[in-house]
Amino acid sequence: MLSQRILARRLPQLAARQAIAPPAHHSLRFQLSNGGYQNPPRVKRAFRDPYGGWWDAQEKRNFGEPVHEENEILGVFSPEQYTHVPAGKGFLHLGIWVAAFLSVCGVVSLYYPDKPSVPKVYVDGLEKELGGPNAVPARKAGEDKW
Repeated sequence: MLSQRILARRLPQLAARQAIAPPAHHSLRFQLSNGGYQNPPRVKRAFRDPYGGWWDAQEKRNFGEPVHEENEILGVFSPEQYTHVPAGKGFLHLGIWVAAFLSVCGVVSLYYPDKPSVPKVYVDGLEKELGGPNAVPARKAGEDKW
């Protein structure tokens, strides 16, 4: 994505350089590298005008229009660049969401009850069950074995 941005900024400069006729050996080398096929500009079809009156409205192409050699990347059904929100604004939105979520967690932790609202009450206060003065001993005094 970064290389495409750099390329998009440099395209006008490169186009101005190419306005001057290239030397003969350059065009010969170009013809030998891809068989003389003239590649159209590298533009994703999703970014073309949807109301352009295309012959193929789905692919946004006209009949007989040359196809770029990277057509599978530039076609309509290829993954397209996400251009709705810039990266900085997206990270800002993400940070705001995380801060709001952690704030809600903090507020809930302050007001969340840690114990039941009414403690359970026993008749004798569990004195016998917890081993109070009237509890039955587990062993007799001086007895080491079960």
